[in-house]
Amino acid sequence: MTDQAVDTGGVQLSGHAATEGHFLGRTRELKELRADIERTGLDTISGRKAPRARVLLIAGRPGSGRSALAGELVRQVADRYPDGVLRARLAEPDGTPVPVERAARELLAALDVPTPPGADEDDLAALLRETLAERRALLLLDDATGAEQVDALLPDAPQCLLVAVSAGPLTGIADVRPCTLGGLDTKSALELLTRYTGSVRITVDPRSAEQLVEACQGQPAALNLAGGWLAARPKAAVADLAKQLHAEGDEGTPLSRVFRLVHTALPAPAARILRLLSLAPAGLADPHTASALAGCSVGAARTTLDDLVALGLLRALDSPLPQYEVPGCLHALLRTAAESHERPAELQLARARMLERTVRLLQSCRAITETDSPQAREKLQVMPRALRFPTPRAAADWLQARRPALLASARLAVADGELDTLARRLMSQLVRAMVAHVGTQAAAPDLYGIHQLVLDVAERRRLPREKAAALLNLADVDARTGRTAEALARYRAALDAGREANDPYAIGRAMESVGGAHLELGDYD
Repeated sequence: MTDQAVDTGGVQLSGHAATEGHFLGRTRELKELRADIERTGLDTISGRKAPRARVLLIAGRPGSGRSALAGELVRQVADRYPDGVLRARLAEPDGTPVPVERAARELLAALDVPTPPGADEDDLAALLRETLAERRALLLLDDATGAEQVDALLPDAPQCLLVAVSAGPLTGIADVRPCTLGGLDTKSALELLTRYTGSVRITVDPRSAEQLVEACQGQPAALNLAGGWLAARPKAAVADLAKQLHAEGDEGTPLSRVFRLVHTALPAPAARILRLLSLAPAGLADPHTASALAGCSVGAARTTLDDLVALGLLRALDSPLPQYEVPGCLHALLRTAAESHERPAELQLARARMLERTVRLLQSCRAITETDSPQAREKLQVMPRALRFPTPRAAADWLQARRPALLASARLAVADGELDTLARRLMSQLVRAMVAHVGTQAAAPDLYGIHQLVLDVAERRRLPREKAAALLNLADVDARTGRTAEALARYRAALDAGREANDPYAIGRAMESVGGAHLELGDYD
């Protein structure tokens, strides 16, 4: 959260043809944003002390470079905020809003502040505001879907700064400083292309280069894809690409037109992997994810993912393990392409393969910790080499690096509704792996969310034994965190589910816990 980059197809360049992290253009916007930080607010003008952090808004369509601009602004002013930079993304790749509870919990974790498992949105937002009250920190909230999300996370600390990235205005938050983005200026756009193509192809035909920039409407994401296409074809002239884009007509956005051209030109296996990455949980992929989705080897998937990064179609994450992110601006295009090229049954099979691979990796991740168990060693030996971890430390690193994707996998599997058997296996193995590597206490906030998902599936599938177990797990956490009344209600529901399942253990546990909750509440009768 504190160090990860956020971007949805901006002017930050990546790949072999670009200078990593080099930011282009937006000089005027940066100057205005920095001036807005110092500008007197409405409260100060009226003689009142500013009650909350200043809010800067960077608004623009996905692919306009809004996240890259926010990241560059944060980089330039970060030294003014000694308590650090906190980052959170407030929308899933498909545009679904991230619950405030989850975003607040991640921000608090970045501040090393323990969060009570099962705490609700209001409690966590209040804890975040309390934590930041005496700190001077900078919050970057990317992909905000509405003012309500931002307002719930806004610190009551005038010494803090909040930078929000959104597609539109944040109506309802007072004194917001908006910066609305259009396309890049022509000079910066040409420089972006030059970093992919080299200077010769631009300088020998500047008119065609300017026509290409115009066809892309100066949108950084479209220019990145155009640059990647040219970089992969050293003998192609800029005029060739400009003509092909012109032939695409005016249907769709500049980004969608360039994407169609780039996607069509890909080799069939690479194009299929790219399309299926629209199924990657939270837009995060690694070679195992791509391998399982496409049904190819891990090595071939890794090579293809690196090739897609060079073309500007993926972003390689700064991670100890090979991890990749689907740019948010491309997610809808990839999903549309997948639905038009793959049958629904093929997409469902790809999801199932991905979940099955995740289950097996989690089994391996847990088994490597059971060094004194002959059964665990035997189970590891029969697994393919690609699914085995060399050491417990390597398994723990993988679990930590893939944690956001693993939790997203569980949520997506439950939401799918058609893969409940796989979802139950996934959640069972995820709980066991987390307990083995992190410990029950440290993993409690994540485990609480997983038990809630287990309860959803158990209720949907009418599985009383699993329902009783999930209710007991949730109630135990409620009881430990002082929510005794809520725990009592869940213990009673677990008792009913245990009786329905004729499960003596669940019945006995629930009855004992109901009595303990009544004693805790002083309800001796």
